[in-house]
Amino acid sequence: MNNSFQLKGNLCFVDEEKKLHLLENKVLVVKEGKIDKILDDFDFHSPLPVIDRSGRLILPGMSDLHAHASQYPYHGIGSDCELLEWLGRHAFPTESKYQDLSFAERAYEKFSEDLRKSYTTRISLFATLHKDATLLLMKKMEEKGLRGYVGLVNMDQNCVEYLQEKDAESALEKTEQFIQQAAEFTLVKPIITPRFALSCSEAELKGLGELSIQYSLPVQSHLDENPSEILETARLFPGYKNYSDIYYRNHLFGNPNKTVMAHCIYNNEEEVEMLKDNGVYVAHCPECNLNVMSGIAPIRKYLDRGIHVGLGSDVSGGSNLDLTLQIRALMQVSKAYSRLVDSKARPLSLVDGFALATIGGGSFFGKVGSFLEGYEADILVIDDHPESFLLPFSLGERLEHFLMRADETTLVAKFISGRRVL
Repeated sequence: MNNSFQLKGNLCFVDEEKKLHLLENKVLVVKEGKIDKILDDFDFHSPLPVIDRSGRLILPGMSDLHAHASQYPYHGIGSDCELLEWLGRHAFPTESKYQDLSFAERAYEKFSEDLRKSYTTRISLFATLHKDATLLLMKKMEEKGLRGYVGLVNMDQNCVEYLQEKDAESALEKTEQFIQQAAEFTLVKPIITPRFALSCSEAELKGLGELSIQYSLPVQSHLDENPSEILETARLFPGYKNYSDIYYRNHLFGNPNKTVMAHCIYNNEEEVEMLKDNGVYVAHCPECNLNVMSGIAPIRKYLDRGIHVGLGSDVSGGSNLDLTLQIRALMQVSKAYSRLVDSKARPLSLVDGFALATIGGGSFFGKVGSFLEGYEADILVIDDHPESFLLPFSLGERLEHFLMRADETTLVAKFISGRRVL
């Protein structure tokens, strides 16, 4: 089987207790797309083929919990705007172009191909409100062997007229059609996607919650990202205790299905408890939070409270798909938070960032993001060119050196569920 093999190299991964494992030139045994065991050397009596990458770094694939595939055409543009201005000037005009399937074809081919070449092996994506274009994105990803969730965006109020759905009823009907048509895909699955509470009526939110329950689908949206967004949301939903309560009371906040909320910068104490109690994942997008002047999320507090956290590139609020950039940004903003906001908040380390990029976000997709037995064999093979080093780096230092200055040309092979996609 082409998803079963023995792979030798320097294994670097984090376990469920967030402990870092550094194993020099060990053999990772993969059977039917899953991690079977780790050996000291190849088992030449086994029928499994051998892949010798001795000396190279072997890492788990990284999981991106929040990105906007439709915004990729302008990634790296618009960092001079605050969130709501940024949406009006850049996001909405670009997203409107996806009603043209010829544009969607070109844009999503470029996005999916760049994603294939990235360190990301699982991803949760926002598309647009255009059903056919969103299905096209899923088709592109499926053809390239990529895995994750894709959401048809819903918004029936408080957005530009050319992207506003006519009413909740027609939007929900279209969303259900999308869910049913998306059933043809096996690697890429649909996810319920209200853009954010500000852009959805109560009727639409309620209906989306019902669809999530009916079809057992996860949910993704934005939460407490920007002060102006939060104030406007509170004004529009006066009957709710807080921003999180809007999602919670409309069955879009964790139980019974998984939910990931991007940003979560300004959650009050009651909302923090709601995140924990409902098993909601936080998609931390540190670079985007700086680019659109939103703030710094208190990620150390969330981790200490046992809340699920992963990383999000948030392209195109974030500048590119490279999650090592988010690891670096996470460390930098957490140091600033500790110095400038809460001196008791211990800064996040490189291992913390590596954990969030792999097993932390990966757990949203199942047993993903580690080399523990039974985990999906999402694997990156990295040639960090150690022969060029001027100092004798340890394996841990090589991992740090790679994560702190990653260049995607170092990615020489990529496996998703044991199948090679690069």
